[in-house]
Amino acid sequence: MSSSSSSTTSSVTSSTGFRILLAGSSACCGASVTNPVDVVKIRMQVEKHKYPGMFSGMKDIARTEGARGLYKGLGASLCREMSYSGIRFGAYESFKELYGATDPKNTPLYKKLAAGASAGMVGSAIANPCDLVKIRMQSDVSGKMYRNVFQAFYKIFQTEGLRGLYVGVGQTVQRAGILGSCQAPAYDHSKHTLKNLNILNEGILLHLCSSFFAGIVAVTVTAPIDLIKTRVMSSKPLADGSMPYKGTVDCLLKTVKSEGVMALYSGWVPGWMRLGPHTIVTFLVFEQLRKAVGMRAI
Repeated sequence: MSSSSSSTTSSVTSSTGFRILLAGSSACCGASVTNPVDVVKIRMQVEKHKYPGMFSGMKDIARTEGARGLYKGLGASLCREMSYSGIRFGAYESFKELYGATDPKNTPLYKKLAAGASAGMVGSAIANPCDLVKIRMQSDVSGKMYRNVFQAFYKIFQTEGLRGLYVGVGQTVQRAGILGSCQAPAYDHSKHTLKNLNILNEGILLHLCSSFFAGIVAVTVTAPIDLIKTRVMSSKPLADGSMPYKGTVDCLLKTVKSEGVMALYSGWVPGWMRLGPHTIVTFLVFEQLRKAVGMRAI
């Protein structure tokens, strides 16, 4: 009886669903810490000239909108993390196994890249409505557009239909594929490289170093498409009813033409300040939760 119970418990804690739950919970911790930075990053991408810097932007928002202004969209952000980040981190290892990875210590990098991209794209497609609501709430300076996350979902669905909740899904999936192919794989690969070279052993220091590296890689690779995705998703119809951007390429060309190539990296610093700590907190908590329930480390 005890053996059967132990076997069942082991099966549950090693399942993809349970990993997704732990990963989502870990990502929520990261999002809670970095939401103020995320709000400023979104504002800088949408209204570059109004918010010239990270700290000045945070100070201005706190002064004009109060502390609550820095936590706009937190509810939508937590919904997004539980779904999107839960899947992209929690299903990552399942996709690795699907692509033939059998030894975590010596898995080829290309299989990690493919697994990360796949998990990220699936998660982002499912969570796009949460991402859309988060961006709209965080970019709303007046704070009068939506009362809360549930009213935001309802209002968007009521006025724009189901398609309204999937505005920008193409950009979201593209970004998620790119982010997924570098964030978890960068953590995974750097971690096992350090272990295989006997530089660091399994533990918090190893997790900290690997997650720091993963954050640097992730924000550098995704900064341009993150900016484009934000502008497309936060855009509103023009006077003639048309949208300001026709898609990813159109937004890219218009941004470069009017603001220059470096505008694509205008949100790098706030992007790092958000994604860097978010990555570190998420992986540190994820590894500790896995250890607490007896699950093998990543």
